Amino acid sequence: MNDLLIISFRTVFLYILILVILRIMGKREVGELGIIDVVVFVIMAEVAAFALDSPDKKLMHSIVPMLVLLVIQLVSSYFSLKSKKFRDIVDGEPTLIIRHGIILEQEMRKQRYNLDDLFQQLREQQIGSVHEVSFAYLEPSGNLSVFKHDDVQPVLALISDGFIQSRHLALIGKTEEWLVKGLQQLGVNDVKQIFYCSYENNELKFQLKDEYQ
Repeated sequence: MNDLLIISFRTVFLYILILVILRIMGKREVGELGIIDVVVFVIMAEVAAFALDSPDKKLMHSIVPMLVLLVIQLVSSYFSLKSKKFRDIVDGEPTLIIRHGIILEQEMRKQRYNLDDLFQQLREQQIGSVHEVSFAYLEPSGNLSVFKHDDVQPVLALISDGFIQSRHLALIGKTEEWLVKGLQQLGVNDVKQIFYCSYENNELKFQLKDEYQ
């Protein structure tokens, strides 16, 4: 009976504690969780299970690891906010899977993404044929973003938080020299000043960082 009371108390306490921790971590949909988020949640679940399976162990032995995991997640979120390179290392970048109706086989192999998965996700978006697709991106979350030929085409960040995205430039057939020259004509001489820049309707559009506005 004593163990049952302890387990019941710990269940309620851990339930409230995990709710508080998740609230602090912020609101994100399950499909948008990053790798660090998933790792934190899995370990947290294991720690909670240990606390319930071992009522003879001190509850603090489970609380401390959860708080450490919270700190790890908050620190990683801070670096993700400040560093594009950190985000790319941890979460990865979207991968172009279909371009103008052609499936990019090599990119699919790199992502270990097979045709069955591709066709299933296309069907889920009511796409009957790859030839209807202008661009399809496999997002870091595993979701497939699809743009048909008659849709508004995807906008790629040519500069993100002061860093030129060479891969995106290559996708639209442009060079870094072209980008820098175009920005200079618009009065921007240092890409480090730019928070975000894209190429839309044959025009460069950008937003300066707060300290340069």
